[in-house]
Amino acid sequence: MQHGIRHSQELDEMLKDSLAAITLHCVARPWAETVAWTVNLRAPRVNIFVTGSSLEESVTGRLFTEDVREPDRNFFYSQVTAKQWAEPRLSTLEVEGRDPLRWVEQYYAQSEQRPARMFRHDDELFTLVTAQPDCDEEWLAGLDADAAERIQETEETTLLETRRFHFNCGCDLGRILPVLGSWRERMDELFEDADVITVQCPRCAAKYRVTRDML
Repeated sequence: MQHGIRHSQELDEMLKDSLAAITLHCVARPWAETVAWTVNLRAPRVNIFVTGSSLEESVTGRLFTEDVREPDRNFFYSQVTAKQWAEPRLSTLEVEGRDPLRWVEQYYAQSEQRPARMFRHDDELFTLVTAQPDCDEEWLAGLDADAAERIQETEETTLLETRRFHFNCGCDLGRILPVLGSWRERMDELFEDADVITVQCPRCAAKYRVTRDML
């Protein structure tokens, strides 16, 4: 709403579900990680991008609906970075269906090498249950949304910690302008006949007006 972006209800719900999923995934992962997921869908032809950081306790994301390559299958791309790693950890898998919650379960099974279940409840509440060592996988496979919602009533649980995520990209003109630095010698090519151009953040789709003087 802030950036004047409107998508169809289907795409809007896909993005919201994906943001909920990566938030819960970040909560289930160790600290000091930044996770980015991109899902390239064949139909509807769209890229869903979401990213979350446990260090900043923030998530952001957007939809790419223009100039999207049409794949022959639906692909899920994951990139995880941490300060102690020399290189990001990348994984790619083919996913089935159109439900982001099912994509997460497929991602856990193939890339995390452990099962997980994710559920959607009323009032925009979500639950992610992931397997740990000695997990009763038969019990996990039989879990449904109602049982997951009441898990604190029916199972012995312990609160390990609390993380409070919020939606925040952190982009501003100070971060956008350096990306355009390579155009300083080609200003006419960048601006053509315009005095002002609009630049869109690749992470959250925020729009920034840029003038020649700014570069």
